[in-house]
Formats: sequence, C-alpha cells, structure tokens
Amino acid sequence: MRAPSSVPVDDAVLPFDVAPLDLRGRLTRLGPALDELLSKHDYPTPVAKLLGEAIVLTTLLGSALKFDGRFILQTQTDGPVSLMIVDFRAPDRMRAYARFDAERLKDGLSTAELLGKGHLAMTVDQGPDMSRYQGMVALDGGTLEDAAHEYFLRSEQIPTKVRLAVGEEWRGGEGGPTHGWRGGGMLLQFLPKASDRAQRDMHAGDVPEGADIDVVPEDDAWVEGQSLISTVEDVELIDPDLSGERLLFRLFHERGVRVFAPTPLQAKCSCSREAVSGMLKGFDPQDRADMVENGKVVVTCEFCSSVYEFTPQEAGVE
Repeated sequence: MRAPSSVPVDDAVLPFDVAPLDLRGRLTRLGPALDELLSKHDYPTPVAKLLGEAIVLTTLLGSALKFDGRFILQTQTDGPVSLMIVDFRAPDRMRAYARFDAERLKDGLSTAELLGKGHLAMTVDQGPDMSRYQGMVALDGGTLEDAAHEYFLRSEQIPTKVRLAVGEEWRGGEGGPTHGWRGGGMLLQFLPKASDRAQRDMHAGDVPEGADIDVVPEDDAWVEGQSLISTVEDVELIDPDLSGERLLFRLFHERGVRVFAPTPLQAKCSCSREAVSGMLKGFDPQDRADMVENGKVVVTCEFCSSVYEFTPQEAGVE
C-alpha cells in the first residue's frame, strides 16, 4: 500500500480495480497526443470535441486488447458529422479522422444533433490469420456514452458505465496564450467472482406480450459503483493538474483501489510511402491514369494529412 501519486501522467491508460466491490476499470488521460490528432485538421470546435470523445472511448476499449491487433471505432450517420473513424493499434498507437458538412453546423448543436441517426461499429482485427469480430449499435438521438452502454448491454453483457470528457485548455505565457485539447475518460465494470452475483440485466428478447419477466435486482456493489462514477465531473477527467491516481483515490478511497502499470499512448499514423505505393498498385490501371495531374500523382492521408507524391511511372501508370 502507498499514497496515490500526485504527479499527473498524460497520454496513458491506467487500469485499476476495487476488489471489495468486484469492480474493474480503466482511466484515460489525454493531452499532447489528443491535441496532435485534432490539430492535424482544421476541425470546427464542435467536430473536434466530438471526435475527441470518440478517441477517448477508443482508448478505453482498445487498451483491453491482449494481442498486437487493431480496435477500430467507426460511426456512420446522417448528421452534420457523418463519419468518424478512430484506429487503435495495440498496444499504444492511435489515429483518427472525421468527415463533416460545414454548411449544416450551427452553434449550440448537441452531440445527438451532430451525430444524427445511423450506427456505431466496433471492430476487433486480430491479424491476417484470424477472423474479425464486429459489434454494432444504433445511434438514434444519444451520446457516445449512451452508445457504449448499449454496446456492452447487448454484445458483451457486462454491466458497464462509461464517462467521457473533452475540452480546450488555454494557458498564459510570455509569448501569449497557448491552446491545446485535453480529454479524459473512465470505464467501470462489475465482474463478480461468484456466478450467482452476475447481473442479468439484459434485454429479455422477443417474449410474448404479458409474459412474466424475471427481473433481478442490481447487486448492491454495482449500485455503489455506479453511484461513485456518476459523481465524476468533466473537469476532473481533463484537469492537467490532477493525477489519475488521486482522482481514483477520491472516488474509491473508502473501499480501497489498486492501480496497475499505465499503458502509454501516442498519436502515430500507420501510413508510409511504401504503403501508399502498394495501395496505388492495387487500383485499376485506368483509375491510376485518371489520378495523374500536372504530371504527378498526389495522395493525401486522411488521418494525418501527410502528402505523398509519385511520378506516373512510380504509380504504375503505363
């Protein structure tokens, strides 16, 4: 046992458990890495904030991978932000991209209005020799937190609560104020060792109308866990001066909380000149020919905005 560290650690996921309540969780704190991902594109503030929430959620889920695979979160909707993709490559690399309609963006739009209706897909790619797993939930007037809860309710069947927060940080200095994006999130799950305490709070499915449904009261430990995580404020999740350990201690000190080694995170795209060249060679010859402008083929990575230029010969144009 030791006192919680007061030193804040950015760009990391901190696993923890609260053994007396059979709770396990992860806490994400993002600073420079999130700012780098969002600053590569000139996103309007509402779009950047929404994509930031998707990045935080992806780190909470992708960091659970126990192998060198990928976790991909993707939304496709009819709202002003029609597409978001966050690609997490275990154990620590992430990249992200959003597509939006600037003409449909208006001041004061809620998350539900920015997203509109559509779906959120979560894909686990275990590598070329393994099959992919994909879970999907509807987006219909809720937040990303709501979608995550629905995903765990229907797909994982593990009682889960998620908190997400993203905000802008302004700091003064001799050279004038500086701006940066910060994000934080917490995922809490109830995983009792005794099978008779497992929560069966899933949807009952297609049962006949009027039929009796066995409703199991929520376990007291899970009720307490939900109550505690609901007290977390957005500012606590993104506060650059509050360490993750101290935040967890604030929440669970009465029961006792154990933290594990943090997993560092970095903003790093997987694109390269070689990868783009291989992609071009997979196109139809006529499509490659149509890409030639001013005597060259130019490809811009949607994720990191890196620009790759090729001669027609390098691009395989005959």
